[in-house]
Amino acid sequence: MTKRFFLTLIVIATVMCGSTLEAQNSVAFVNTLDIINSLPDKTSATERLTTLSENYKQELQIMQNEYNKKYSDFITYQATLAESIKLRRMQELTDLEDRIQNFTKLAQKDIDEHEQQLLEPIKVKVNDAIKAVGIEQNYTVIYDLDTPGIMFVTPDAVDANQLVKSKLGVR
Repeated sequence: MTKRFFLTLIVIATVMCGSTLEAQNSVAFVNTLDIINSLPDKTSATERLTTLSENYKQELQIMQNEYNKKYSDFITYQATLAESIKLRRMQELTDLEDRIQNFTKLAQKDIDEHEQQLLEPIKVKVNDAIKAVGIEQNYTVIYDLDTPGIMFVTPDAVDANQLVKSKLGVR
């Protein structure tokens, strides 16, 4: 009976050691920023955002040129202008400043909204691929190195970036 007991203990210890080794390999990491930046969808979204931003910059430049011309004219001719005309032109300059400020705020808000609309589906796609790789590869956990707070990753951790990129059809 003691031989059987020791034999059972050896089998249990072997099984436990095997599961411990398997558990050590069930931790992986990814870098979602790297994965997202490698996707063609991200490149396309970036190009669209750049185009939108350039359009706003051009419009802002037109407004700024108009302001600069009116300001320059005001400075040049202010000594010869009647007081009521000076006040009207000063008000025009103030109104232009306000329009430029409002335009800048609206443009930034629009760019931010477009960025959110374009990037959110990409983030969802990457997160779904990470979950799929985790299930397929039987990982217990996959850490995202792009998320602040992870200070150390063991050299034994599995880099799942290539697996996720492969899942997404990216080299």
